[in-house]
Amino acid sequence: MAGPRVVVIGAGVVGAALADELSLRGWDEITVVDQGSLPSPGGSSSHAPGLVFQTNPSKAMTQMARYTVEKLLGLGCFLQVGGLEVATTPARLAELRRRHGWATSWGVEARLLTAGETVETHSLLGPARVLGGLYVPTDGIAKAVGAVEAQLRLARGRGVRVLERHEVVGVDVRDGRVTSVLTDQGEIPADVVVCCAGIWGPKVAAMAGVTLPLTPLAHQLAWTGPVPALAGQAEEAVRPILRHQDADLYYRERYDRLAVGYYGHRPMPVRPGDIASVGEAEVMPSVLPFTPGDFTAAWEETRSLLPAAKDAKVEEGFNGLFSFTSDNMPLLGPAPGVEGFWVAEAVWVTHSAGAARAVAEWLVDGHCSSFALHECDVNRFEAHQLAPEHVLARGSRNFAEVYDIIHPRQPPEDLRPLRVSPFHVRQRELGAVFGEAAGWERPQWHEANARLLDGRHVPVPGEWAARHWSPIAGAEAQASREAVALYDMTPLKRLEVAGPGAAAYLDRMTTGDVARPPGAVTYCLLLGDDGGIRGDVTVARLGPELFQVGANGNLDLDRLERHRPRDGSVTVRDVTAGTCCVGVWGPLARDLVAPLTEADFSAEGFRYFRAKRAYVGAVPVTALRLSYIGELGWELYTTADMGLKLWDTLWEAGREHGVVAGGRIAFDSLRLEKGYRSFGTDMTPEHDPYEAGLGFAVKPGKGDFAGRRALLERRESVRRRLTCLTVDDPAGVVMGKEPVYDGEARVGYVTSAAYGYTIGRAIAYAWLPAELWVPGRAVDIGYFGERVPAVVAAEPLFDPEMKRLRA
Repeated sequence: MAGPRVVVIGAGVVGAALADELSLRGWDEITVVDQGSLPSPGGSSSHAPGLVFQTNPSKAMTQMARYTVEKLLGLGCFLQVGGLEVATTPARLAELRRRHGWATSWGVEARLLTAGETVETHSLLGPARVLGGLYVPTDGIAKAVGAVEAQLRLARGRGVRVLERHEVVGVDVRDGRVTSVLTDQGEIPADVVVCCAGIWGPKVAAMAGVTLPLTPLAHQLAWTGPVPALAGQAEEAVRPILRHQDADLYYRERYDRLAVGYYGHRPMPVRPGDIASVGEAEVMPSVLPFTPGDFTAAWEETRSLLPAAKDAKVEEGFNGLFSFTSDNMPLLGPAPGVEGFWVAEAVWVTHSAGAARAVAEWLVDGHCSSFALHECDVNRFEAHQLAPEHVLARGSRNFAEVYDIIHPRQPPEDLRPLRVSPFHVRQRELGAVFGEAAGWERPQWHEANARLLDGRHVPVPGEWAARHWSPIAGAEAQASREAVALYDMTPLKRLEVAGPGAAAYLDRMTTGDVARPPGAVTYCLLLGDDGGIRGDVTVARLGPELFQVGANGNLDLDRLERHRPRDGSVTVRDVTAGTCCVGVWGPLARDLVAPLTEADFSAEGFRYFRAKRAYVGAVPVTALRLSYIGELGWELYTTADMGLKLWDTLWEAGREHGVVAGGRIAFDSLRLEKGYRSFGTDMTPEHDPYEAGLGFAVKPGKGDFAGRRALLERRESVRRRLTCLTVDDPAGVVMGKEPVYDGEARVGYVTSAAYGYTIGRAIAYAWLPAELWVPGRAVDIGYFGERVPAVVAAEPLFDPEMKRLRA
């Protein structure tokens, strides 16, 4: 199969892998360029110590690491000595149990070890401090330079042209798309350019007018002299690679010596433009001089943990540059704003071949079938997240926290607040405890609602689930079911789609029938051409040529913008920042809102999933009758300048009805009681609507739409289901990503979880084989090394007849 003219910029371990993967799929006009000499051109791959620990909280990242291991093993570039993570504190021991759950969920063989087993597995460890370990037998050492050489050899064999010592000095863009790559030795025509430049990524991307949120940071690596306990070792490595995260350290062998890697020092960011050229660098551009003073604590800790190293000395070291992003995830896919410019950046050796396969599939097939890439898509960022200050601060923070124990609800502390809704001042007065999402300050609960605890029973979850949590959140959930609550929905992205072609366009892009008369609201899905879910959206038709789309984030905006007709018949505009939204929900919502407006908010006059324009007090609003918590009510939208007045109007009128402000933890509990899914958590691009229990949102009879053909084929063979589980014990509240067992067999994993304060049971949604989708079926959830009994339940758990929603 012939393909477009492709230029891959960068021949490190990612660029080499991409050339191999693309040529393997039949594309035959591929050129790889690098400024350095191959197979060690001078980027991060050329100095990487190569430790591959596959276990990651992200399913996709774990899968990419596993593919990398399998591929490099087959190429003879991987030493499969196993990987051992050691605990020296009770907190780390518990964390290793959680990590064991991730590995099990994603299908990676892993074993929890006792203290004695841990020391026996790695004989250099001293027994005095070790409490236990996590062992993954398929981990090991990737030979990065060898992997570059092997994969380029395969690519060359299929006709790929490799140009070393060619520095890229420009990317030509005409009429919004790439046309060529300019090097110091001439121009290379291109239809597709893939930036695999690693630490130089932002510099190269800027040549095409693309902002890449990546920060190179220096990380210390030292090699010891001979270690007596390793004397005479004939093989390069025989013991597992070792990670001592309590002290930000890792280790690997090289015959009779040890490599010591350290993340505990101060962040040392380097601007991409300040990185030395190949000709100027003393060793190589990605290797900076060692700073011994930053390594003192690391060596003292090493001699304590590994008594066998006490008589050794540090003989050499360097500060090596690696790429960090603001969310610790790679940057993959087609860049925004420039057609034909793609990136595969911030990818370490661990995930290199997997990331290359992902991008190759995406380029050749139009989608990636091996991994769900929503977390890695370069288009995921909000505008403020591209600001240099944000990129630097969050990248440096992630360096400092790379081995820290991070709770799922733990918010970042730096660069806050960034984005606040008009209601923020009132939330602060109510003692809101804020989290952060896409830069927005978002209340988790409100301390002023502590009064709601009087006379209520709010079960307390286990120690881990009780972190960054308060019983007040449970009381807010209960109060929302009893009276009425205000929920700040401003952080949800709002798009305006307008124009004479808007109705036909949205009808083609979504699974629902959105081309209904003005006033209709439709819940529907965005699908890929493989039938997998790319997003779920709520489409409100506000006029003949005007729609409001409630979206999940920037990926939805990017998708709608990329597929928009270029004839001027459709515009897509992000209106989130200039608007705000409050959810007024609860059985007394009508009692609160109706007296404030002359519009008909009765059950008959304002039906479920309808929209209308109205005034609430002095505030013009767009009201949508829908609810994410499963109660009567409306989403009320207005412009940001009127937001505070809207809140105050509702709050004052709601006093006599017992109005409360609800936070995100209560919201999640209530949505799970109602069975509402969350894209990116409960379903991802690897899932289709029928598996996810969202078949009702698909209208195949309306005519053609994106993904329809593939979806109809998938509908006939549903092998897994998003399944509702309940747990009787409040201490069994899990957090997501835990493995699910049927007997001794691992059969799936948890997506979302919370305690259901209305139903009096813990809730967990999980992906399970379709044959287990039987109410009453008993399963177990693996949680910190223990088994939590759970039962498959029919859904929704609350108000299955939807009487409260339609009241």
